[in-house]
Amino acid sequence: MHKTTVIAGAVLAAVSAVTPAAAQSNVTLYGLLDTGVENLTHAGPGGSATRVSSGGMNNSRFGFRGTEDLGGGLKAVFNLEGGLLTDIGGSDGGGLFRRQANVGLEGSFGRVVLGRSFTTVYDFIVPFDPMAYAPYYSWASSGSASNVNSYGMITSADNIVKYSLETGPLKFGATYAFGEQSTGTADGARMQVAATYTAGMFSVIGSAEQGNSNNVAATNRHDTSNIYHLGGMVTAGDFKVQLVGRSYKNESNNRALPDVRANTYWAGLTYKAGPALTLVGAIYYTDVRNVAARTDADPKMYVTRARYALSKRTDVYVTAAYAKAKNGKLISLSRADAGFADSQRGLMAGVQHRF
Repeated sequence: MHKTTVIAGAVLAAVSAVTPAAAQSNVTLYGLLDTGVENLTHAGPGGSATRVSSGGMNNSRFGFRGTEDLGGGLKAVFNLEGGLLTDIGGSDGGGLFRRQANVGLEGSFGRVVLGRSFTTVYDFIVPFDPMAYAPYYSWASSGSASNVNSYGMITSADNIVKYSLETGPLKFGATYAFGEQSTGTADGARMQVAATYTAGMFSVIGSAEQGNSNNVAATNRHDTSNIYHLGGMVTAGDFKVQLVGRSYKNESNNRALPDVRANTYWAGLTYKAGPALTLVGAIYYTDVRNVAARTDADPKMYVTRARYALSKRTDVYVTAAYAKAKNGKLISLSRADAGFADSQRGLMAGVQHRF
């Protein structure tokens, strides 16, 4: 027997001996490693580039989640999760557990967690995005980052109180993130509610959120964004169709400036072509509003992906995408990259492993 195996076994035995309540607790180490090779046009001032990228279908991450049975149907829950950049072996997000760091309680009343977390709207919209928030390529959480404003939703926040409840066909959630500003409770605060209803093959979603920036001394006001989603999904045999619309409005702290407005729409078709093969096609479009004539980008992105499961935990995939903006505006396929032209093409092949 290998020496490290013996040591690990001794440690586990010692922990079990001194932790009599261990049978009532559950802690899981989990993770996802997703890395691919991407060829991208207009990747910089010099032109195209081929590169290894982290997070083709999903952001790479690792984490710990656990529960403790407190009796009477009540559980303590926690989640710690950090992002990874597998192409360089670094941290994604700037902190050890910037994706999730929360603790809470779960019971017949639902689930409440406190700390840093993905928001309610983020959790609820994921099943309605055909690309499932893929970094390469989805605009469901935000549009092209090369625009002045991404017209997106609030995906995560610090200082969160998050509630969720699932009962029968109805699922409901709410988030409040404290701004923790001395200028007032509204400054920096973020609020969300969302609900889904499923009946047979049909599912619908609705959400509303408001996000406030910090107070600006010059105007004694804060910027305020109001964002709404409405969508539906039909699942029939090997096919799934999704259609979602988002209304975005940002009011400046300076009331002399016009509101920033945009409507984002996306539609997708998923086809289970075989036991291991899944095909996805999607289109994303942002209708920029409240700007001067012939100055809006109104970007569109077309995406297709083939995913093949080598096992329950390992997939290989190929994703191709094309984005185009109007009026010579800069555009990027990835919401995290700057744009250098009014169009861009991308092709990525990669592998994903979950543990």
